[in-house]
Amino acid sequence: MKHGYLSEYFEGVAAKRLSCVEADVIHSNQHEFNGVEGLRAILGEPDGKVRYDTRLLYLSDQEDDPIMEDAVFTWYDARQRARIARNIQRWEYRLYFPTTNISLNAAVGDLLVIAKRSDGGLLVIIAESGSSIGRQIEWLFGLNNLSHPGFSIKAELETEQDRIGFASRFILESIGIAVETSEETFLEEMLQRFNGKFPTTRSFSEYARSTLPEISPCDNPDATLMAWMEREEILFRTMERYLIADRLAAGFNVQGPNKVDVDGFLTFSLSVQNRRKSRVGLALENHLEILFMANGVRYSRTAATENKSKPDFLFPSVLQYHDRHFPAAHLTMLGVKSTCKDRWRQVLSEADRIHEKHLLTLETAISQHQTDEMCSKGLQLVLPQKLHGSYTAPQQEWLLDITQFLGLVLERQGIK
Repeated sequence: MKHGYLSEYFEGVAAKRLSCVEADVIHSNQHEFNGVEGLRAILGEPDGKVRYDTRLLYLSDQEDDPIMEDAVFTWYDARQRARIARNIQRWEYRLYFPTTNISLNAAVGDLLVIAKRSDGGLLVIIAESGSSIGRQIEWLFGLNNLSHPGFSIKAELETEQDRIGFASRFILESIGIAVETSEETFLEEMLQRFNGKFPTTRSFSEYARSTLPEISPCDNPDATLMAWMEREEILFRTMERYLIADRLAAGFNVQGPNKVDVDGFLTFSLSVQNRRKSRVGLALENHLEILFMANGVRYSRTAATENKSKPDFLFPSVLQYHDRHFPAAHLTMLGVKSTCKDRWRQVLSEADRIHEKHLLTLETAISQHQTDEMCSKGLQLVLPQKLHGSYTAPQQEWLLDITQFLGLVLERQGIK
């Protein structure tokens, strides 16, 4: 097992698309997967029945959080008794599972992933057919060809594809896998610099950049943005882990050791979650602002246009935007969302003078259906070059990277 790879969390992964027969099996009273010979590579050939504590998830683009349920799966050889009693040399392994809300949501064409976790349990994921989250799960595990009827098996999870980076960490955490990342060498410095508490996101972003002095925002803007985001995420998690542990050690008792302040604990937990969600988007905007300044791009950040809309960035400035004599063809707007889901449509109503909208995101493997709709609505997606490989070849031809976007804006403001 290598730290920083999927093998740290999983011993092997099996995946397939659900056929009509398999979807019927999931909904019926049979509740057994047949034709699972490939699973022997990760579940082995046990003597007798083996029961696995299993976490089940159903994922779709319509819900921010997955449907989640726990159950027990049973892996066994249906022919073992016949071999013992009648010496019939046949093996027929099956995987039995109970009825759950997750299995009732399964449909033909959905992605089925069965992962054996390093703690000995199973993680079973069913992702809606054609969904972005389904494509992201495929990308995460390197599942390139699921067209054949059997399970595709990955028992080796320590290749370069399996290295856990910024994008894959977010996908893992969306399916309930807590990824441990830290950079302890900076902890003492951060605690002293920020007086033992979290500073503003702008201050923290500035500090994260200062720990990477060798990186130039002009040489390779795409790689620079990813390096800054990766470093800030690791530093944030390092400090967060320390502060959370310190708060938990203090406890949530009230009026005596046997009375727990449940509301206080829930409030603290919610504040941790909200800080994580809001911080990433703001950090992305902060780092982009520095990239723009370093590359000579003029801009206005969160300036009002029509109907109190506030695009994340307007180019060259909000003054030119409201100047009706300034050519609309020289204006550009950029929405910034660390993840899109259906929220990308919010950008369409911002900056009426600009018909072609641009949206920068760090979300990997958005579905073909979604990007086709974006294109039809006049929305151009921008991603760091490193993330383009998570998209299909036709999608990659349409995507812009950050360097290309900077070139477009600079050309419109008359610099290139």
